[in-house]
Amino acid sequence: MNTDYRKPLPGTALDYFDTREAVETIQPGAYAKLPYTSRVLAENLVRRCDPAMLTDALKQLIERKRDLDFPWYPARVVCHDILGQTALVDLAGLRDAIAEQGGDPARVNPVVPTQLIVDHSLAVEHAGFEEDAFEKNRAIEDRRNDDRFHFINWTKTAFENVDVIPPGNGIMHQINLEKMSPVVQARDGVAFPDTCVGTDSHTPMVDALGVIAVGVGGLEAESVMLGRASMMRLPDIIGVELSGKLKPGITSTDMVLAITEFLRRERVVGAYLEFYGEGAESLSVGDRATISNMTPEYGATAAMFYIDGQTIDYLKLTGREDDQVKLVETYAKETGLWADSLKDAEYERVLTFDLSSVTRTLAGPSNPHALLPTSELAARGVSGVVENEEGKMPDGAVIIAAITSCTNTSNPRNMVAAGLIARNANKLGLTRKPWVKSSLAPGSKTVKMYLEEAELMSELENLGFGVVAYACTTCNGMSGALDPVIQQEIIDRDLYATAVLSGNRNFDGRIHPHAKQAFLASPPLVVAYAIAGTIRFDIEKDVLGHDQNGNPVTLKDIWPADEEIDAIVKQAVKPEQFRKTYIPMFDLDKSARAEINPLYDWRPESTYIRRPPYWEGNMARPRGLAGMRPLAVLPDNITTDHLSPSNAIQMNSAAGEYLHKMGLPEEDFNSYATHRGDHLTAQRATLANPKLFNEMVQENGKVTQGSLARVEPEGQVVRMWEAIETYMSRKQPLIVIAGADYGQGSSRDWAAKGVALAGVEAIVAEGFERIHRTNLVGMGVLPLQFEEGTTRKTLVIDGTETFDVLGEPAPRVNLTLIINRANGEREEVPVICRLDTAEELSIYAAGGVLQRFAKDFLESTEGATA
Repeated sequence: MNTDYRKPLPGTALDYFDTREAVETIQPGAYAKLPYTSRVLAENLVRRCDPAMLTDALKQLIERKRDLDFPWYPARVVCHDILGQTALVDLAGLRDAIAEQGGDPARVNPVVPTQLIVDHSLAVEHAGFEEDAFEKNRAIEDRRNDDRFHFINWTKTAFENVDVIPPGNGIMHQINLEKMSPVVQARDGVAFPDTCVGTDSHTPMVDALGVIAVGVGGLEAESVMLGRASMMRLPDIIGVELSGKLKPGITSTDMVLAITEFLRRERVVGAYLEFYGEGAESLSVGDRATISNMTPEYGATAAMFYIDGQTIDYLKLTGREDDQVKLVETYAKETGLWADSLKDAEYERVLTFDLSSVTRTLAGPSNPHALLPTSELAARGVSGVVENEEGKMPDGAVIIAAITSCTNTSNPRNMVAAGLIARNANKLGLTRKPWVKSSLAPGSKTVKMYLEEAELMSELENLGFGVVAYACTTCNGMSGALDPVIQQEIIDRDLYATAVLSGNRNFDGRIHPHAKQAFLASPPLVVAYAIAGTIRFDIEKDVLGHDQNGNPVTLKDIWPADEEIDAIVKQAVKPEQFRKTYIPMFDLDKSARAEINPLYDWRPESTYIRRPPYWEGNMARPRGLAGMRPLAVLPDNITTDHLSPSNAIQMNSAAGEYLHKMGLPEEDFNSYATHRGDHLTAQRATLANPKLFNEMVQENGKVTQGSLARVEPEGQVVRMWEAIETYMSRKQPLIVIAGADYGQGSSRDWAAKGVALAGVEAIVAEGFERIHRTNLVGMGVLPLQFEEGTTRKTLVIDGTETFDVLGEPAPRVNLTLIINRANGEREEVPVICRLDTAEELSIYAAGGVLQRFAKDFLESTEGATA
């Protein structure tokens, strides 16, 4: 830790690092012009950077240069149990590898505080209209995940610096916002800004508090856990001025869906955004968090808000200690992180969004940035009252209506509005349609407390929205099974069935295999669509139902006034609810740590947890960038759900067949996500999404939808996994060719691990989403980018080719892609090496981040004992 700029923090017993002085020493007057993000990054440099490189690193921030890497040391790592557990499985495997080479496995520990929240394992098998649904779903979760939870329980005592929050307590992002982030850290007598990385792309939710928090893959998180700096270059920092105010009746969900479409259109991919202006000042932290949560949906890396009075009010509301609240205000004002100190901040690019332009809206049917204003439904041909046969579901039937995900359940106004819609509907005798599987899965236990305080919980329960979980459910593809009769009708009639949820993801095939499309909506609109029972319905104008006297009821008849919502939030949401929830949750017993075996006792028959193969076998192969055959040729907007789905495993899938062979009953197959600690199951999910379009597989000139591949040179079309097995047996190096925005969506390690284990050596695409690109590097897969104007289509790639890559990989250099066509022709195509930093180059050269860990650890051990 540098000490040159260390000073006492006025009014406290703590010191701080005077970043303003460090910056002004280099360039007087520069600090006032720095954006918020640059000020936080500069503090990190002043406190942690090697003094010899401090001046050059700070100059990059001041002069807005992007030519050198500089280190970032996040203060902590947050994980959910899927990627977090997978990361710890990797570390447990690393311990085995270290022990086999004579090292001390107990020394392999996270050195950065790591918080793991078990929140991604519960499926909604019992809906919100069933009695004791929460308890029944939790019992199923425990039974299905026994192997996983056994491993997780071992980690909390086997590893140092790991805290585990057990299942049934909430979603990591909402817990992070309401409790885990102190906003300003105090360690070893020093105050400094809280920062974190998280193994989920929605980690930026806590950016709403002024905390730089970014989503990373598990591989990058492992690197940070083990104390390595996250090497970065100055990001593109974009100012987003919010003007105006929301109109009456418009929710924060409507707002964020409109902002998401706007920012996607403005191409903010990879950028750090800073929201400011009159509109931003008027938004509560709950509303700000709704915007920050959706960061990956508009493609940014972070979505920051300044620290101001709203921040302080929120910290008080959520039960933070008085001393901590005072520290946040004191530190922010002293160091220039308070909103008033950023009025002269300069941005290279500024966007403006008028909040008063927002109308009531949905997003869908396949992407969260596809805005669908409710007023335009008829014009888009997805509405209009549809006549229906008596006793049958209508076309466009809403089979799932879920109030779920931290995006919206973190916002009391949204939840109270949903409760009031339910109350008003109940008064008029409206009911949920019988084919709608409804559920309420809050991200925090406090939600039920304040809904009960407001006497609205029972109203939601009466409409079928009882609490089914405190976890990430429908939004993560964990919708659970449908009523068999309803499912069979969908199949028999090939019915256009849909889901409506208050989540952040609606990619094709994600929410439920039988929901052909999914729409994102505010919690009150979710309730309304459960009553309507169909998406082919103008929610603004058409009749929802009839009251006890036969009078028609429309949405406006049950929509609550803003004044009523605000009054109930003020009366019902209390700090003691948050204290009652979180104080016992974080009272963690670590007394058994000294007695635990540092090596995990792997269960050989487990389909959930298996020793990873990254130091042996296929992964130890020599790198081959010659003679590569395409495994797939893919279109634009390929998501990590296409590359490695997270939804329920079906019997007729490769993974389902494997689990059946292993003796698991079909009802306990669980989701793809829960099996990611076992590579033998997870490998079979590679490109297994039934909504995939592999352009190598066509019939009559039309691409066939499905998890399909064409084995070359035979030209035989087979299931994707069978193609992978065939190529693995031949030791055939592979390549994937893709379009724009490759790898958007969740920060899913297995989207990279799966292709790496299959033998894919390189991915060539028109562009990459940030997290997935770093995951590819972390698995030793080379990301290559076509130059502007060059695509798979301009090159007429059909999959019969083989490919070579010529040149020495280095950060952002041009390499040459050789296309060897089946007719003997040879074409040279320039491509950009997307190893973006020297650190990424070294990871790739080692074969991946895990191999790099083992090498560095053993070398440091040898040096210490020499």
